[in-house]
Amino acid sequence: MITLDDMEDMSCLDRDQIAAIAEHEHINEVDATMLGEYLMHIHKGAQKVQQMICDDMRVAMHKDDVAHAAELFRTLQHFMKDHPEAARGAS
Repeated sequence: MITLDDMEDMSCLDRDQIAAIAEHEHINEVDATMLGEYLMHIHKGAQKVQQMICDDMRVAMHKDDVAHAAELFRTLQHFMKDHPEAARGAS
């Protein structure tokens, strides 16, 4: 049987990025892993993931949850380093 850890290990996203998708979409991490993997393989899907992480940061800041916003910022930095195609204006 495939576990969540197995799914996350097979994904091109890391656990923090998957958690950000789950938070944004209000879904569990299994579904977020599948959604993230799908998005990363479609045109401009990486930009959608980047936008999700940014949206989560905005929500955290509006809640004055600076620690969570900082964690999401680190997640965003790592995502952009690994997936430069997510930059706006990239093809």
